Amino acid sequence: MNAPVSDMQAAAVARNAPGRFVTFEGGEGAGKSTQMRRLASRLEEAGVRVVATREPGGSPRAEVLRRALLSGKAAGLGAFGEAVLFGAARIDHIDTLIRPALAGGAWVICDRFADSTRAYQGAAGKAKPELIAALERVVVGPMKPDLTILLDLDPEAGLARARARAGGDAADRFEGEQLAFHTALRTAFLDIARQEPGRVRVVDAARAEHEIADEIWALTRAAFPAELKRGEQ
Repeated sequence: MNAPVSDMQAAAVARNAPGRFVTFEGGEGAGKSTQMRRLASRLEEAGVRVVATREPGGSPRAEVLRRALLSGKAAGLGAFGEAVLFGAARIDHIDTLIRPALAGGAWVICDRFADSTRAYQGAAGKAKPELIAALERVVVGPMKPDLTILLDLDPEAGLARARARAGGDAADRFEGEQLAFHTALRTAFLDIARQEPGRVRVVDAARAEHEIADEIWALTRAAFPAELKRGEQ
């Protein structure tokens, strides 16, 4: 079921911004970056101004924290310690890029957002869910995505894709986790989708790239029919 247009308008009013906020989530190697680029291109063809970004990162200070997090330097802090650093990066990202872009009427498309903290540090990392929820309330506030595309893929297939993409480079902090971690991660993302069906759309990421892109475009048009009526193609 699609979220009612009135709910999306209410979210935009709560953010005091006319733009739309779309996030991509999923495990390692699910194809988020590729599908983000494809969606951004189609939105631009439909006359939408798009700002594409990523987490952790997206702003200069957040990119510094990204390097620390993905290198594993923060792993000794434990799952909740990592979550706090992700939260710090997210605050700067929101303040520096996301909120101003939405206020200017752009659509922000982001590779990962708060759902990744719930899944990676919460469910898979075993940080206490009440602490993760409290952190999200403080950091995100009304900046909840209007639409989240969850690219669902078998963890073994996703890790194989990630290794092929990296070539000879070492795995990052999370790609290097055991398969059990990535299996728990997939379960966590699907649980989020079940809990918030009005916001999260699950897309089978095991198919051909163009098939996935076509489904994402159809889901996006269905979620925002008024804004994308020019995008009938």
